[in-house]
This record gives sequence, structure tokens and C-alpha cells, in this order.
Amino acid sequence: MFTIDAHLDLSMNAMEWNRDLRQPVTRLREREKGMTDKPDRAKATVSLPDLRRGNIGLVVATQIARFVAPGNPLPGWQSPEQAWAQTQAQQIWYKTMEEAGEMVQIRDLAGLESHLALWNDGTPNEQKPVGYILSLEGADSLVTTAYVERAYEYGLRAIGPAHYGPGRYAQGTDATGFMGAAGQALLREMERLNIILDATHLCDDSFWEALSHFNGPVWASHNNCRALVNHNRQFSDDQIRELIARDAVIGGALDAWMMVPGWVRGQSTPESTNCNLAVMVDHLDHICQLAGNANHIGIGSDLDGAFGKEQCPYDLETIADLEKIPDLLRQRGYTDDDVAKVMHGNWLRFLRKAWR
Repeated sequence: MFTIDAHLDLSMNAMEWNRDLRQPVTRLREREKGMTDKPDRAKATVSLPDLRRGNIGLVVATQIARFVAPGNPLPGWQSPEQAWAQTQAQQIWYKTMEEAGEMVQIRDLAGLESHLALWNDGTPNEQKPVGYILSLEGADSLVTTAYVERAYEYGLRAIGPAHYGPGRYAQGTDATGFMGAAGQALLREMERLNIILDATHLCDDSFWEALSHFNGPVWASHNNCRALVNHNRQFSDDQIRELIARDAVIGGALDAWMMVPGWVRGQSTPESTNCNLAVMVDHLDHICQLAGNANHIGIGSDLDGAFGKEQCPYDLETIADLEKIPDLLRQRGYTDDDVAKVMHGNWLRFLRKAWR
């Protein structure tokens, strides 16, 4: 089944993890054997050939670079200008993949429909370019709001104002507080340009402020449910209901600590916590029970978002194993129509509405 993954940090993997994503996952792992600079070395799950093997023909792909003020212990850049430069290197990587025929940027409805026709023409997918919609995870790298239009011109179509910790435009995971004047100015510029607001990672205060000030399209590319894993990274039921009321789509994420309660980094394993793909279906099903339908869920895997096999479902070897999800949904009683909505239909409905 044609599949859409609404959150992959492809350029970060290429530029900061130094992975040649044109190679299959097996080769990436072989190349990294013995490396210890990052905990997920030799445990990658994502590559362009494995996306094609899993019939994942369209992704939302990120730029990401955090600004860290003095005293902020998180990794990042010491000035917004440095962060901007890092996102530009990432953007050039995507363009280089386009020149190599590996990827194609999707910017508008015409491009979307053309790409879908290519991927559903009945021919093998091994040589087809993977489509990508460009998203910015955390807005710190936008030196001023004037940079939003510059980014829009090279294809940026979604922005998540925050990532982890305090941000320049919003407060993110494990932080508290509101967006304020700078964040509200960012939202106005996004609305003017019809850029999608990604509510993922917004802390509760900033979440409610953002949704009260922004009138454009809203999605949550990769988020799970606080009712199942009690942490501020997940959405409360009230937040989920608000997103449903906005006709948003929420992508289920496959980072184990977001999937199962009590995860201890460096100690827990997917096997010891019984973290498998069915657990993501638990989160998706919880959203469906709140909505009363399957119209607001999709996949936003976040695979290889600074973690690998050591911190994702034990029954997923590579991202191609997303193709196991339809059967898991059917086992829960979801119809074939519902399954199609989860794998691609809800994201397509959202994009067609936002871009028409």
C-alpha cells in the first residue's frame, strides 16, 4: 500500500550522522560497525532504498537546528545565524538528492497529484524518486520573521515553532511558557504564506496560545498520547480533541520512550518493555476513540531521529516494515477504507484541503 511518513529527519542523518542515504540500511550498518560516537551507530533503520522497498513514496522531511542560549545544556548552535546556516546545508543536501534523481520536492497541489500518479502507475518503484514536503522542526534558525518568506521560496511548507526546551519563538518539550510577541509574529507570517503549523513539541502553554492565534492548517506530524505515556511530550486528550476540531491529522511516532511508559534511556530495551508496532496502534486507536472515526491519524514515524534499533519497536528492522501496520489495524477491526486513511489517505485529504 502506498504509504506517507509525515516526519523523517533525513538531512540531519545525512549531514550530522554522515550517512549516505542512497545506500540500503544493511550497508549503512556495516559502514558504522565499531563506531561509538553516537548510541545508535550501526542501528540505522532509514534509507532511500528502504523507503522505496516499503512503498513509502512521500515523506515530510525536516530541516532542524536549535539555538541554545548561555546556560542551555541542550546540543545546538550558539547563534540563530549559525543555526540558519546549518539548515541551509541540510536544504542543499535535499537539492543534491533531487539532482541525483533520488528525491523530488512537493510544493503544491499539482506537484502532489503528479507524484501520486507516478507512484501508483503500476510500475516497479525501485528507481522512482521519493517525494518530500519540506518542514522546519523548531523555528530557532529563522533569524527574523523575514526569513520565513525566504524559506517559503525554496519550498518550506510546514513549521513546528518549538523543539526541545526553550525556543526563540515558542517553548517546547520539557519547557513551559508562552510564545509571546515573537511567536505570534511568526504565526501571522506563516498564516499569510499558508504554511502548515506543526503542533508537535509545543509545550502546553505554547500549544494553546498557538491554536488560539493561528487560523491556517494545523497538523501534528509525530505525536503520541499522554493518556498512555504520561509525559508532556505527548498530547493530552483535551489537546487531541482540539486538534480533531481543527481537522488536523496526528502522526503516530515510533520512538520507544514515547510509546511505552517507564522507559529508562540506556537501560530499557524494546523487548523488555514489549514495545512493538502494535503499541503504536494503541496510540492511534486512542485518538480514534476520541474522534469517533479514523479520519485524524496517520504515520509520522520519526525513525532515526537520533535513535535507531535500540529504541524503536522490536518487530521493525527497517522503515520498510511500516507495511506491517495495515494487518495490525485490520486485527483491531479497522476496515480497508480506514487502513488506507492511516497509511496515506488522511495526509492526502489534509494537503488537498490546505493547498487547493
